[in-house]
Amino acid sequence: MILEISIIVIYTISLVIIFAYSLSQLNLLFNYLRAQRIKDDAPKFNFKDPAQIPLVTIQLPVYNELYVMERLLDNIALLDYPKEKLEIQVLDDSTDESFESTKNHIERLKNQGLDIKHVTREDRSGFKAGALKEGLKVAKGEYIAIFDADFLPEPNWLQRTVPYFKDRNIGVVQTRWGHINREYSLLTRVQAFALDAHFTLEQVGRNSKGHFINFNGTAGLWRKQCIEDAGNWEGDTLTEDLDLSYRAQLKNWKFKYLEDVKTPAELPVVISAARSQQFRWNKGGAENFQKMSKKVVTSKSLSTKTKMHGILHLLNSTMFLNVLIVAILSIPMLYIKNEYAHLKPYFYVMSFFVISSVIFFICYWFMFKSIYGGGFKQFIRYIGMFFTFFSIAMGFSLHNSIAVIEGHLGKRSDFIRTPKFNISELKESWKGNKYIKKNISINVIFEGLLMLYFAFGMYSAFVVGDQGGDFGLFPFHLMLFIGFGFVFFKSLTSKA
Repeated sequence: MILEISIIVIYTISLVIIFAYSLSQLNLLFNYLRAQRIKDDAPKFNFKDPAQIPLVTIQLPVYNELYVMERLLDNIALLDYPKEKLEIQVLDDSTDESFESTKNHIERLKNQGLDIKHVTREDRSGFKAGALKEGLKVAKGEYIAIFDADFLPEPNWLQRTVPYFKDRNIGVVQTRWGHINREYSLLTRVQAFALDAHFTLEQVGRNSKGHFINFNGTAGLWRKQCIEDAGNWEGDTLTEDLDLSYRAQLKNWKFKYLEDVKTPAELPVVISAARSQQFRWNKGGAENFQKMSKKVVTSKSLSTKTKMHGILHLLNSTMFLNVLIVAILSIPMLYIKNEYAHLKPYFYVMSFFVISSVIFFICYWFMFKSIYGGGFKQFIRYIGMFFTFFSIAMGFSLHNSIAVIEGHLGKRSDFIRTPKFNISELKESWKGNKYIKKNISINVIFEGLLMLYFAFGMYSAFVVGDQGGDFGLFPFHLMLFIGFGFVFFKSLTSKA
């Protein structure tokens, strides 16, 4: 009975944590809907008056980006901003042939009158954070715009973001990510779905009420003074953007999120690239919880509600661990339920927590509707997309939980960048991509075993109990079976 009690306790705690997180998402939805009713007038800025135009430095941190460097540099050269007020730093840590081709391209852009510099280092210490910090030492701009190699800002991007710094309290302006290859495959559609929820519901919901948000590592603009005041870039976590964001906001700098300014980018099209990105983001989130949570809780300038949202924000990636725990324990719980009749009142209470899924379903519908529009047909499409997204997200839960556990335990690992593909131009170019990981992680084998485990969970629904089975958890186990099956087979084949 001790084992059964332990399973029940752990299962219950995980369900309660997931429920608390769903309630925070519901609160962000209310914030988001209220924010939609408020017209956000952009400050006016006279770009024809040189005296009003600040000097901006654009930083492009790159590492072995053979397939997208030409596209990136040509796109940045199209930014509609006075050349005498614009500095471009290509922070190049590359170690392959892309270094020389990038150097040559930079020389061509220099000859066109652009102030563009090829900034290099002797070593990659600090990875992306180290490169950004190195570039900042010699940056001339009052404001620092940052773009990863796969981002393609519109020509008027600076004109739509710079004016917000007229408010001297604003340290960061973050824009929304777009997806140039959203419809490429089921994998890209699922990634876009998840990111859209973050860039609508979460960023707007938090920012509109003054809660902490994060600079997303790219497609944003910093006040240089803010970076320096917050302690500059640090490379002790895998998500240096989240780290600096919290340090800056603890210093009372304000962040401005612009939902209506979309910056297109490329989503990973092979699952190995998506896995490396997910691992970095989720481990970095856990590392930042360990680094920043105490400072958030003990801050005397933050409201209780802002602290609660901040802690749940930092615990965002840890939800994967709770989902994995609930998933694995749900099958033993099915047998416990049908063996111990006196526990039925407990299971009636536990069934209440299905409302967490209902809350997520409602919250994500408003996100989906804001992008694709409403109506019955779109709602039916949304239902399919929601359950597909939830299934595949749960399929990633083992992979992401390992990242989270490593982050909380302080295990160090290198910054593994996500391979880029230039997929919008060359539909099948990813197949010859030299940066794709060829080896298969041992974790993939366990994901295959979990697929079989949840197949057993579906079988169990037919055989437990004396009343012809118990199908309450069957849909949950079916989604887990599909999700782990998708991740397992895609990882074996490395196909988009």
